[in-house]
Amino acid sequence: MAARASQKIVPGPAVVAGPVNSAAGAVALDRVIHERLRLAIVSALAVNPILTFAELKKLLATTDGNLSVHSRKLEDAGYVAVEKKFEGRMPRSEYRLTASGRTALERYLTHMEALIRAARKTL
Repeated sequence: MAARASQKIVPGPAVVAGPVNSAAGAVALDRVIHERLRLAIVSALAVNPILTFAELKKLLATTDGNLSVHSRKLEDAGYVAVEKKFEGRMPRSEYRLTASGRTALERYLTHMEALIRAARKTL
């Protein structure tokens, strides 16, 4: 049961991720998610309950090494869970977004929406 690609991610409460930089009064972005490919991975997993390594690689048009490195960072942060198994003799890695990964993405999106609103006010 794959979710539709047009499914909208609804941000949670207006909470911003990251520590406050007291000197500037600004709130830091979640650096784990902010990197382009990692944001793409968590976004893809937000609308698809499970994706295999091959599906992510094709969907994101990236290399094995790039996907491996960035998915490992997300796994280390607890944002993505990976299940490795075999189909016959072929390895199969399945990725899913964890509850903390979904929360982190919601906070990140809320933060980015606030930045966009603030930038539009200055135009």
